[in-house]
Amino acid sequence: MKHLKNFSLVRWLSLALIAGGILLLVFQLVVFSRLRSSFSPGSTIAGVDVSGLDIDQAADRLTQAYSVPVELHYGDSSFQVKPATLGFSLDLSSMMAAADQARASLPFWSAFWDYLFNRFPASQDVPIRAQINTDQMRSFLVSEIAARYDQDPEPFSPIPGDTFFTAGKSGLSLDVDRSIELISMALKSPTNRVINLSIKKSTSSRPSYENLKALLSEVIDANQFTGVVEVYVKDLQNGEDMQLAYQAGERLTPDIAFSALSTIKIPIMVEVYRVKDEPTDADTFSLLERMMTLSDNDASDALMKTVMDPNLGPIHVTESMEQLGLKNTFLAGMFYIGAPILKVYSTPANTRTDINLDPDIYNQTTATEMGSLLSDIYQCAQNGEGSFAAAFPGKISQNECRAMISLLSRDRNGMLIESGLPDGTQIAHKHGWAQDTTDYVIHNMCDASIVYSPGGNYVLTIYVHNDEQIVFDNGNQLYGDLSRAVYNYFNLGG
Repeated sequence: MKHLKNFSLVRWLSLALIAGGILLLVFQLVVFSRLRSSFSPGSTIAGVDVSGLDIDQAADRLTQAYSVPVELHYGDSSFQVKPATLGFSLDLSSMMAAADQARASLPFWSAFWDYLFNRFPASQDVPIRAQINTDQMRSFLVSEIAARYDQDPEPFSPIPGDTFFTAGKSGLSLDVDRSIELISMALKSPTNRVINLSIKKSTSSRPSYENLKALLSEVIDANQFTGVVEVYVKDLQNGEDMQLAYQAGERLTPDIAFSALSTIKIPIMVEVYRVKDEPTDADTFSLLERMMTLSDNDASDALMKTVMDPNLGPIHVTESMEQLGLKNTFLAGMFYIGAPILKVYSTPANTRTDINLDPDIYNQTTATEMGSLLSDIYQCAQNGEGSFAAAFPGKISQNECRAMISLLSRDRNGMLIESGLPDGTQIAHKHGWAQDTTDYVIHNMCDASIVYSPGGNYVLTIYVHNDEQIVFDNGNQLYGDLSRAVYNYFNLGG
């Protein structure tokens, strides 16, 4: 009887243990089911920690994190912008579906078994999925940021009574493309939401040619020069040019006929190289050297007689200038005393009724045309192309144009345009002045140059005339100041 009682007790204890085990299993199943519906420790979605959160809670946390405005900085200015304004939209449903699929990828009972033995599933890391409308962002940056905060550079401006320009102020402009990259990275980060926009500094712009004209006019006034001055400038980088004709506070119509004086030897040199075949023989080159470096009139006549025509050389020079489109530049006779006038030339410049400087009937030009001829030589020397190639195909080579510039570069006297340049500046030019045959004083001065400078190469020609005597030192000072002003214009900040 006692044996039966012990058996019954064991049976009930066993049943109790089984029932307890079942209850414990059910409890653990309930707890596991709750845990399984949440993300494991260390899990992230789009960089946001979602440990222990269920799907809905994780979605809410992501929405909050990526709805925080981004803070944009433009220099010292800052402002907050909603992500949607910048074209950002979070692909929430896609990320949550991917996270849920990864969370539930392990079979239920296998996962439950791991849970019972304290083997927790690995953390999940779902990358961000979002769309950014860069066109919308660009439109916002351009219309709302750049339009308000960009600053145009302030140009250099002439200093009254001087040959210099005041320093300009750099400008600021939003680098839109780079800023889009930076904002896009910030929009995809839940924590790094502050962006320093990319800003480019723009240098002060060169003043306009109108500013240069104003400065040159003030230079002429400061030198108290009462005669007529015409200045021609050409930027050899972009081909832009400027003409200024001026007298006693009044701007005149450019393209005034001036006595060409020794600058007419530039057309003679061009004609020699047009006629002669390469290589130039020693005798001819010797004459060219004497003409261009010593301004030897006898050498000039000898070249026209031997290379062109014994009697009509000047006419040939003029005809070639006409082929280049230079209608106001001519040579009507030889240089020797008593040389006959071979032809009387009427040009648009010397037939003007508004101004007449009584230029030499033997040789005339304008500041613009002599500058254009120098520009032709420069372009030909650079690439063998330009007006020479068009007007004289196959007649003047690139090497010959380089030889012309070499000859012009040897005219070094430290005066006129050259006197206004910094030491060591390369200049290729031909200068001239002459005493009048009646009163034996100077009424005309001229200089035509190509200047090579760090800020850009340029052509500068200056012709002056005064019915009264031009004291050489005063005229030279005027040339130096005008030359220095133009050099400063091309080398601002240098």
